Amino acid sequence: MAHYAENRKVYFNYEILEKYEAGIELLGVEVKSVRGGKMSLDGAFVVVRGGEVFLISANVQPYQVNNMPKDYDPLRNKKLLLTKKEIATLTGSEKNKSLTIVPISVYNKGRKIKVEIALVKGKKKADKRETIKKRETDREIRREYKER
Repeated sequence: MAHYAENRKVYFNYEILEKYEAGIELLGVEVKSVRGGKMSLDGAFVVVRGGEVFLISANVQPYQVNNMPKDYDPLRNKKLLLTKKEIATLTGSEKNKSLTIVPISVYNKGRKIKVEIALVKGKKKADKRETIKKRETDREIRREYKER
């Protein structure tokens, strides 16, 4: 399983409540770009509209710039494929203003390209400081073990 894109800031900025695996509807040229690692999830988020789920602001750069259609938009909305039950759950939880849906990573599963999305709650500044403090103490402990 190869990871094509990852949103590392999700774990720092948000508290993850639930994770989902979704298929993604891509154009043929976008598939080559994603497999080539030309996708970015920075600033991307997920919305539920009319019983469908969309990935917004995920940047898929052209695989070959000269061969791309003139009207190609790298930031176009991409439809995510989930079951009706999962969509209903996300719709209900999205109505809660404090919760957001964000993509975590894009990877392949067999020949399919999948997106891992999560239902998240924003962290407060104190929680972020606590995360930084924990990370630094873990790093120091590992350094001490390495020296011995």
